[in-house]
Amino acid sequence: MNTTPHRVVMLADCQSFYASVEKADHPQFADKPVVVAGDPARRSGIILAACPIAKRYGVTTAERLGEAIGKCPDLVVIRPRMQHYIDISLRITKIYEEFTDLVEVFSIDEQFLDVTGTLHLFGDPETIAEAIQLKVLEQTGVWVRVGISSNKILAKIATDIWAKKNERGIFTLPRTQIEDLLWGQPVQKMFGVGSRMTAHLGRLGIYTVGEIARTPLPRLQQMFRARFGKQSDIHAEVLWRTANGLDDSPVTPGTFNTAPKSVGHMMTLPRDYIERWEVETVLLELTEEVCRDCRRKGYRGSVVTVSCMCSPYEAPTGFSRQMKMPDPTNHTNTVFQAAKKLFYKFWDQMPVRRMGVTLSQLTNDQGYQLTFFEDQVKYRALEKATDELKDRYGSSAIVRASSLTTAGQAAERSLKIGGHYK
Repeated sequence: MNTTPHRVVMLADCQSFYASVEKADHPQFADKPVVVAGDPARRSGIILAACPIAKRYGVTTAERLGEAIGKCPDLVVIRPRMQHYIDISLRITKIYEEFTDLVEVFSIDEQFLDVTGTLHLFGDPETIAEAIQLKVLEQTGVWVRVGISSNKILAKIATDIWAKKNERGIFTLPRTQIEDLLWGQPVQKMFGVGSRMTAHLGRLGIYTVGEIARTPLPRLQQMFRARFGKQSDIHAEVLWRTANGLDDSPVTPGTFNTAPKSVGHMMTLPRDYIERWEVETVLLELTEEVCRDCRRKGYRGSVVTVSCMCSPYEAPTGFSRQMKMPDPTNHTNTVFQAAKKLFYKFWDQMPVRRMGVTLSQLTNDQGYQLTFFEDQVKYRALEKATDELKDRYGSSAIVRASSLTTAGQAAERSLKIGGHYK
């Protein structure tokens, strides 16, 4: 007799997360259309979150701020506070952990919960979902929608298609009912299918989730190979498994604590950079951030990658190229010299709008290769001292002289997380 309990997995999604946090912090905006948006003066005037009232005016996430104001002249625009949102997200995680120790962060506003082992403590799945909703709302002012099923992919689908749309904010999608409930849905509603894939599937004669699910996998892979090439078998299988509700992956706490494969930073510049000294200033700043991150995490990298996008936006040029360095390192000047060499090898002299630097093929930082040409002990001690100053007083507490020029972005970047203000 099989005594393995039936899995109960939830996907909890915070409604209009950034906007909900701001409304909770500013009660005077409770009945106002609120959006959280970047800084238009720095080419980041994009809607990051819109509250339900703003959405009723047609305002959508990722549209330009000017377009949103055109739809809703009374729009309340609030600049993002990323560190605050991270703090609230962590607080919500702690609430989830009161109901189960199996909580996996999927994004800043979405988390999976496996409550299989705690049903006997808190009741049936929908009772637990209601308790979670109430507790999160009381403690943070954020409304959570919860999809419930027997695995992660079905819980995600239950949230996206149904829980986000009904008044309760809760929906259960049993594995046994996906043929009745899911297969008749348009293919664009399926997780992992965007507008471009929807168009491709339409050209293959596939318009519903069920048409993917009922197509034998070998046949679907054959259709994908004919359209996308021979490397598309895995993509076809992922979509086929999703449509059939197949997902054996566990809810895994600490997913983001695994060792990274690379460490990188990228930024869009506030204006076109044309002069070599301007480009080198930002390239050095990005390299310093990457190397500092590597030192903090205890890694060195063997491969440096430089990426660049040049004007104009409607027909951009650019590149992403990498090179292997003689020895693994996280020394800023060493990586910068390699990055600079790589940049000038492929730069077409067009105005630069976006740049990025990445270190990969990471190894442990416990040992390092001594050379006759560099005093590595001295360099490591110096960088350790500057890292400690930045950790204690902020990343702009000590900067290179070049960062104080008109090209420098270090001070501005120190105010942001992920390109948005803290």
